[in-house]
Amino acid sequence: MRVLLTGVPGWLGSRFLEILNEGSDDTAVPEELRKYFTGAEVSCLVLPNQDISFLERLERKSIHIYRGDLREGKSLFDFLKEAEGSVLVHLAGIIHPRAHIRELFELNVRGSETLIQSALRRNIKKIIVISSNSPVGCNPDRTHLFTEESAYHPYMAYGRSKMELENMVRQYTSRYDADITILRPCWFYGPNQPDRQTRYFTMVREGKAPLVGDGGNRRSMSYVDNTCQAILRAIVNPASRGQTYWVADERPYPMIEIIDTIRIVLHEDFDIPVKNSYLRLPSFTSDCACLVDGLIQKFGLYNQKIHVLSEMNKNIACSIDKAVRELGYHPTVSLREGMRRSVSWCLAQGRTI
Repeated sequence: MRVLLTGVPGWLGSRFLEILNEGSDDTAVPEELRKYFTGAEVSCLVLPNQDISFLERLERKSIHIYRGDLREGKSLFDFLKEAEGSVLVHLAGIIHPRAHIRELFELNVRGSETLIQSALRRNIKKIIVISSNSPVGCNPDRTHLFTEESAYHPYMAYGRSKMELENMVRQYTSRYDADITILRPCWFYGPNQPDRQTRYFTMVREGKAPLVGDGGNRRSMSYVDNTCQAILRAIVNPASRGQTYWVADERPYPMIEIIDTIRIVLHEDFDIPVKNSYLRLPSFTSDCACLVDGLIQKFGLYNQKIHVLSEMNKNIACSIDKAVRELGYHPTVSLREGMRRSVSWCLAQGRTI
């Protein structure tokens, strides 16, 4: 088997590559699933000049690096030149653009279309496309769970870009009778996390994590190894052909539980002093941020802090029943253990929390 991988050295891409290389450190990705990929060659599409020094510590010898950009079709030639019969795992995407929302559509939609179209012309065997919870927006109340039948109601420009991605994927699935699967993970956490997630841990430690409203709004979260398990199951299970699946932990968590769990992990598991407080904000704070975020984005601009604050009182929760039923997906790592591993990884990397 040959696996073509985009999104390295991003959060999910680098973790997925590690699991292909050496396996997960627990049962999140069981041995009987990993055996399908033993000896597989992995080709990674990496942006020019992007640092990939982390690859030096991987044991696998059959990792090939190709420099290219999804937005420049000619640069994909070498990456796809032996694509026939391969599996393409497309993890690359932009969540938080540097300044302009056009970046979201340039990469998430048009760049993805260039990649998928080129891959299908080379008789790719299977394509996994990572989407998001954002195309369907926010739940109407705290008891509601999104399913794969939920209608699109995209949240801001990022949600629109992922909605357009999904619609484009379905068009190519139909046109080429292609074997493509869409996965919708939610808020990531786990090893290889970016600086923004580590800063959130620091805010919790300092008692400055924003708790908007009463903190009872629910969020589905996706531990990265659980997500990698779903990707592997979608590759090997023929039932995934042409399907879309929500991928998350077993249940959604109230925001206050997320913050409290991080606090408990820091204090009890790592003996890190933690303030027992929150930055309490009224619910209308997020509503105001949502209005400002929408106004800024109408002018084509983007501010990450305002955007994140706008979501802090929202319910974004899904059901994973379809993935469990059809793929055999089983998210074995839940919130506390996943957060413990996240903190452990940060400390091992010398990061200050």
